[in-house]
Amino acid sequence: MAIAEYARIFFALLFVLGLIGAAAWGLRRFGPEWLVQVQRTKTERRLAIVESLTLDPARRLVLVRLDGAERLLLLGEGRLIAETPALAKRAEPAA
Repeated sequence: MAIAEYARIFFALLFVLGLIGAAAWGLRRFGPEWLVQVQRTKTERRLAIVESLTLDPARRLVLVRLDGAERLLLLGEGRLIAETPALAKRAEPAA
């Protein structure tokens, strides 16, 4: 191979590494702020998982808040095992 071929390979490698570096720099510089702007704020969300408790490897208790009302769900083996009716609405803690 001629010296020109080695030079072409070397500059192609530098170009690709430069593109990877520019992408990494751009994601570090603009990534987190852009993601926050795209995501909905927590105040706009209707559904939230308040707490989760693992009972055993197959079952889990999950306290879910939907439109201000809380429900207790018993989940197991990829399905809903039991659900409580809507619990009384709680006052939101002041932040």
